[in-house]
Formats: sequence, structure tokens, C-alpha cells
Amino acid sequence: MMNKKMRVCIVAEGCYPYVIGGVSGWINSMIRSFPNIEFIVLAVVANRSLRGQFQYELPENLTEVYEVYLEDQDWIDKKRKSQYYLSKEEYNEMRNLVMNRKADWNVLFELFRKPFFSINDFLMGDDFFYIVRECYDRKYANSIFSDFLWTMRSIYLPLCFVMKTDVPKADLYHCVATGYAGVLGSMAQHFHGSGLLISEHGIYTREREEELIKADWVHGIYKNIWIEQFKKMSLMAYERADIVTSLYQRARDLQIELGCPKDKIRITPNGIDVDRLANLPGKSEEEKKWIYAGAVLRVTPIKDVKTMIQSFAFAKQKVPELKLWIMGPTDEDEKYARECFELVDMLGVKDVEFTGRVDVRDYLGKMDFTLLTSISEGQPLTILESYAAHCPVEKEVLDVYYQASLKYFANPNASHTLGLQAKEVIDQTTKHIAEQLHVLPEEIIYTSGASEANNLAIKGILERYKHRGKHVLISPLEHNSILSSLTKMQENGFIVEMIPLKEDGQVNVEKNEINDSRRYDFSKCL
Repeated sequence: MMNKKMRVCIVAEGCYPYVIGGVSGWINSMIRSFPNIEFIVLAVVANRSLRGQFQYELPENLTEVYEVYLEDQDWIDKKRKSQYYLSKEEYNEMRNLVMNRKADWNVLFELFRKPFFSINDFLMGDDFFYIVRECYDRKYANSIFSDFLWTMRSIYLPLCFVMKTDVPKADLYHCVATGYAGVLGSMAQHFHGSGLLISEHGIYTREREEELIKADWVHGIYKNIWIEQFKKMSLMAYERADIVTSLYQRARDLQIELGCPKDKIRITPNGIDVDRLANLPGKSEEEKKWIYAGAVLRVTPIKDVKTMIQSFAFAKQKVPELKLWIMGPTDEDEKYARECFELVDMLGVKDVEFTGRVDVRDYLGKMDFTLLTSISEGQPLTILESYAAHCPVEKEVLDVYYQASLKYFANPNASHTLGLQAKEVIDQTTKHIAEQLHVLPEEIIYTSGASEANNLAIKGILERYKHRGKHVLISPLEHNSILSSLTKMQENGFIVEMIPLKEDGQVNVEKNEINDSRRYDFSKCL
């Protein structure tokens, strides 16, 4: 008897095979790397308008693509068929879910599998109404109930569509994110008893949180409710997965913070084909007069291309020979792409080129440096490719980093020998930095990144000097980490005023009219 091929189901949300690059490219490469395995794809997309719009030529061993829509006809048809009442057990578990308590998802999976169960009848029915009303009375009674009810229906609608999905049978389910993909993988595990693997490139919950903070379609308490929804879906997926992978230690730490059991996590760094990026063509004699900067990305909000453009406009004034290539598709979010084009025109900045989809090998060899301004990333393949193409990093920097990583990897706060050695190096480095800055070593504070540093500095300074006044002036060019910090400070009684810009991008102080009673809606500038 011939051995049956192993069947693996890739569960993806908002990427393969509809989007080129990034995680999609990784999925495509993985499928092609295992020609003896049969793959199917369970693809989560927004709605039926994306049906069949594949951007990849599907590999031969990818036999089927199943599409799951987060918006669909069941909700469009508002006519109630019948009243469906939940059992006591079903009611309690749905109540637990809405109230952010630990819920038995198996009960919910079985509920949505019932052939007569209607999403519309459920969301518009009495049981969901009473559950939402209880949640409202306990936590959100200061808001308008009708708004709260319809928002909760909107929040649970995509989850309902996902749980109503009849997942195909496979030997292994490989989710490339948590969220809705994690729910589908967990359902499949429940109904088919197969293994469940989760691979996170970026940390899904954190990425959704960043997007919601910036979003202008959701306000106030509803941002937090949406964030909690993604957290509990991800937690459920972590708990049910057999193995969870991340790309590096900090990502693993975040997964643990979000509830993933430590013993399930494996760190599997991204890899690239170094030989493919060797001996790339460099600059011509004519091109050597330019300083080339490049960004390989999708022109979407999560890549924060606007910050890149604004930064380049500032740098261009100081270094006229700069030129920026933004390499990647612009059709994923056409509205955002248009806003980026308009920003270039508004700032009057020259030598910015949106290339669209290109073979990066035609460009990387000419780059003096590459950049990425993403709100959230895992371990970007574009950066690894830049390193492989020798674009750019100083060899001395790499050597020092490599040697330090090999020798000093322990927790500097630990009392064992390796920890003490790491602390000694950090102390020496801190002393050197303090001497250069003419400050005391204890005045040096290390943070995990610029966002945390901005948060610490802004909140600390404002609280320290609030006796002098609570009025803050900023420009529309601030990074999201600054805007988020100031949003929080507005809740503490600070007044934040946005100063307009001149046509050349300079702050227009002269025309500014200060209004102390104004609370600024930062979504307008994002």
C-alpha cells in the first residue's frame, strides 16, 4: 500500500495569497520547499470582493484555497428567521467570553456548528442582548447603551463568521498568526484532533493594539474592548497550540506576557538565501554622486510610510544629494498610498520614487543604506536581505555586536557569574556614555526602544513640571509613540495643542491660535 501524503493546512489572515512579500513570501517559499507534502490554505479575508484575487502563482502541491470572510451575507439579511435560545451552558460560556472571563471555547465551537444556528438571529436575539446589557451595567454604564450594543455586535460579528466556518480536514494545522487564524486552527484541532502549530512573525495582538490606538473608526472605550477581543482570541490559541514559534527572544517574552506557556515556545529565526544576494551590481559613475536610501515594504499604514517621507524631507534639506526609493506594492491600501503621494507633493520634496513591485536585486547593490519605519515588525526579511547585500552596516559594529552576543548573554540582574559579568560590561558602557554626555551614570536609563524612551521622557517631564502649566504644543510630524503618550496625559488634565505647518513643512508658530479648552483628536494627523 502506498503511503498517503501528509496534508498540512496553512491558516493565514490578510496575507497569502492576496499580498506580495513579507509573511506571504515566507508561506510561498515554505510550501515550495516541501514538494512531497500536500498543502491547503485557509485564508481569512475581509469580504467577498477579494475572492480569488491571488497575487501568487500557486505551487503544484497547494491543492486548495478555502476563503473565510469576516463580512458576509448572513449579517446583511436582517430579517429574523426565528428566535434561538441558548442552553444554560452555552449562555454561561458566551457570557464568560463577553465579560472577559475564562470561557470554554469547545462549547462555543459546538454551538456554532449546529446547522440551524443563525448568526443574525443570535446577534439580534434576546440572549446576546441580555449578556451585553449585563456587561454594560457592570463596566460601561456611563456610555450610550444603543451605541454600546451595536458596537458589541460589530465586534463579535467577524468572530461569529469564523466560528461558523466548516474547517477542512488536515493532518496538521499551521497558523501564521493568532487572532482569527488562531481561532480557526483551534476549531480544527477540536473537531479533527490534529496537531496545531502557531508561527508568529510579528506579535499579532500587539500589532492590532497599535493599529487600534491610531484608528479613527473607533473611539474611547471601544478601542480597549476591541483590544481585549484580540487578546482573548490569541490566549485561547496559545493555550491550545502544541508548539508556538517566534523569531527572537523579545518576541518570545511578549508571547509569555500575553499568556503563552513558556514550554511551548521555540525560537526559529528567519533565514534568507545569501547566495541570491551576492555580487549585486553597484553604482555607475553617474550614480556615485547620489546617496541612495531604500525601503522595501508594502505601502500600508502599519509600515508608517508617512513618517519615512517626513524624515526624508527633513534630511533632504540638510543633504541635497539624498534620493529615496520606496520599493513595493501600492495597491493593498490605495487610500493610504494616495495620502503618501500627496504628502510628498505637499512637502515639495524631490527625489522620492515609488517604484511599485520590483526585483530588489536591481536596487540593493546601489543602496548606501536601507530603512524601515514600521509600527510593528517581527524580524523583517527586507533588513536581513539588506545585510546580506552588504547594505549597509559597518563591519566594526557587527564585530562588536557579534562578540558581545556570544559572551554576554545572561541577565545582568541575576546573581550568578554570567549575570555579574554582563552587569560589569553594562556598567562600564554606562560610565563611558555618561562621560560623553557629561552626566552621572545613574542618570542613564536604558529602554527597549525609542517608543518606550519617548513615553518615559514625555510623561516624566510633564509630571515633573506640571506646576508650571499643563499646556503642551506639538507639530503634526510627531511619531505615534509621542501621540499615544500625550493622549494619556490629556486624560490627566493636560491640554495638547497641534501647531499647523507651513507649505514647506516648517512649524507655523506665527499663525497659531492657542485654545486652552481644546482636547486634540490625534487620529486627524495619522
